Amino acid sequence: MLNTANTQEQLQARVRIVLVDTSHAGNIGAAARAMKNMGLARLYLVTPKQFPHADATARASGADDVLAQATVCATLDEALVGCSLVMGASARLRNLSVPLLAPRQCATRVLSEITEAGIECALVFGREHSGLTNDELGRCHHLVNIPTNPEYSSLNLAAAVQVLSYELRVATLSEQTGVADDVDVEPLASAEDMERFYVHLQQTLEAIGFLDPKNPRIMMQRLRRLFNRARPNEVEMNILRGILTMTQKAGHQPDPD
Repeated sequence: MLNTANTQEQLQARVRIVLVDTSHAGNIGAAARAMKNMGLARLYLVTPKQFPHADATARASGADDVLAQATVCATLDEALVGCSLVMGASARLRNLSVPLLAPRQCATRVLSEITEAGIECALVFGREHSGLTNDELGRCHHLVNIPTNPEYSSLNLAAAVQVLSYELRVATLSEQTGVADDVDVEPLASAEDMERFYVHLQQTLEAIGFLDPKNPRIMMQRLRRLFNRARPNEVEMNILRGILTMTQKAGHQPDPD
């Protein structure tokens, strides 16, 4: 059974909404309103076209505190610092081998991990017209798809934020968390640790001749999916980095750190 008040506090403290390259300031305000409606407060903005802006304030309709506390970031990596679970909202089911969740499954997973493992989570939303790039999706552990009408699937950015925020709220108020039984007792590797690992991995694979430095993209995307799916914890990440370091030493290559 959940202590609802305590869980809501954890939701506010450990879940961030990340909007990437938002074109219209009004959508930022509307997203802030959707967040506050459902008890979320942490808004991260990656290179917004216009912010702060009067349209954002107007559309926030009283959620001015969410806008005032919003964190503006220069890159997605910066917005994900400290997060060990990253969920990417995707309107299109692309040809990517990334685990796909429905909104309710997403909410259950997020709530389970923030309450049981004490991690931080990011829900990432892309551009109004084109969503997230493949590289940005590659930074996500899971994709979340809102099952809209296939004949008219276009969903406003703030509406998408509202749907996922609502599902988190419902999960919080539920009597059962649906806790996943595979939550790791060791702290999971953070997003920034994962990115350092991928740099180290690519450098090592190029050095031993496994990866073509002129065309590493496809192979690295597949390796990202593999390790994002595995979600190594901090101890496992140290082991992996240690293996790469010893491999580099054997080939007389410098450690990237």
